[in-house]
Amino acid sequence: MQTNPQAANTVVMIRPHQFRTNEQTLEDNAFQIKALSAQSQRGEVLAYQQVSIMAERLRQAGIEVLLFEDEGSTTPDSVFPNNWFSTHADSTLALYPMYPQNRRLERREDIIEHLKSQYQVKSHFDFSALEQQQTYLEGTGAMVLDQVNKIAYVARSKRSHPQALAKFCNKLGYRAISFNAIDQEGVAVYHTNVMMCIGTHFALVGSQMIINEAERNRVLQSLRDAGKEVIELSEWQIQHFCANALELKTDNGALLALSQTAFDALDPAQKIRLEQYVKLLPLQVSALERAGGSVRCMLAAIHLST
Repeated sequence: MQTNPQAANTVVMIRPHQFRTNEQTLEDNAFQIKALSAQSQRGEVLAYQQVSIMAERLRQAGIEVLLFEDEGSTTPDSVFPNNWFSTHADSTLALYPMYPQNRRLERREDIIEHLKSQYQVKSHFDFSALEQQQTYLEGTGAMVLDQVNKIAYVARSKRSHPQALAKFCNKLGYRAISFNAIDQEGVAVYHTNVMMCIGTHFALVGSQMIINEAERNRVLQSLRDAGKEVIELSEWQIQHFCANALELKTDNGALLALSQTAFDALDPAQKIRLEQYVKLLPLQVSALERAGGSVRCMLAAIHLST
């Protein structure tokens, strides 16, 4: 039974058998590295190994991991399932419209049916038909959700269309706080979850990337009004995936799943502040980070009750 709507104790992960970086997302994902052909096979093997080890370490920490296999070659980003579906403590499951065409193939009926058979799903909203209108909202990549206070924080991009966001908020009872965020090269942040992480009692945020002062202040004030201790991240730390982390809960307390890259980039004072609330669990996912995402993207949190 779920008792904390912000931090789940169960996650879905996808283990890729033919991993590669996605050629259809290179244009607007500034975190992605185009793999050289000579590196592809090594990266494929390493990605499989790192997902396997990550799943086992999460299980050892007390997290239930529902691990599904992707043996195909048409879905290079399937290792990032948080973009195509989300679950919520009010027994809601949502499916999302995806911008890259090959990412639309990631939606899997077997996963949805498994969740419906094992958990209480009272409402099922499928927004994927919005793709036909070229209207996209890539799940908890495009939105960082405060599930307790029903607030969706959203960096504006082609992956977070306002019409799709409005439909999500209307159906699931959220209010949106949207903003423009860019990196030092002037490139728009493609997914909000690379620059913001919301936990039960804290928030990691690269607020200086929010270029409008009024929007920045609104975000920060909203986080503080919600009782979050705001921990500021530099853009360098954002580039090292420090915000792409996820709070999870275990019988022994809360933990923050983050990559080894992110852990190494946090400074000692930031780690001390975080450790007031969570145990830090660094996970080695270097091969996956070449594809432009990190630990949070790899975890679809299951907030449903059994």
